[in-house]
Amino acid sequence: MVQLPQTRTEPWDDPADGPGQQAFKPLTREEASALRQKQPPLSPWRVLMVQVAVGMGVALLTVLLTRRVELAWSVLYGAATVVLPGALLARGMTSRLSSVSPGVSAVSFMLWEMVKIATSIALLALAPKVVQPLSWPALLVGLVVCMKVYWWALLWRPSPKS
Repeated sequence: MVQLPQTRTEPWDDPADGPGQQAFKPLTREEASALRQKQPPLSPWRVLMVQVAVGMGVALLTVLLTRRVELAWSVLYGAATVVLPGALLARGMTSRLSSVSPGVSAVSFMLWEMVKIATSIALLALAPKVVQPLSWPALLVGLVVCMKVYWWALLWRPSPKS
C-alpha cells in the first residue's frame, strides 16, 4: 500500500496562497491607522437620519400620488418600525459599556439586537390600534424601503480624510 504524505489543510487556508505563503499578517499601529483613514466608519446615526428622510419622502410621495393621507400615516408607521428600534440599537452599541472589551461588545450587541427585534415586533403588533385606518401594504412599503437604506449605506460611505 502506498502512503501519501499527510497534508493538513485548515478551512481558512487558501490553496491559492501556495506553500510557504503566510496567510495572515497582523497590521502595525501605523497600518491600522492608515486603513481607518482610508475607510472611515459609517455612523449609525447618519444611517438613521437617512432612514427618517426616506420614510418621510415615501410618505409625501404617497400623498402626492394617491391623495390619501391615511396611506401616508401607514407608510410613516412602517418607517417608524425600522427607525425606532434601530435608534435603540445604535444607542446601546455606542454606549461606553459596549466598548469595554470584545466579549462585552459581543454580548452587548446580542442584547441590543434582541431589544431591537422585540421592539419591532411590538410596534407591528400595535399597528392596528395606533394607526386608524391601517393599510398593511402601505405600512410594509414604508418598512421595506427604510430597511433597504442599510444596503444603500454600505455603498454610500463618507469620503476618506486627507
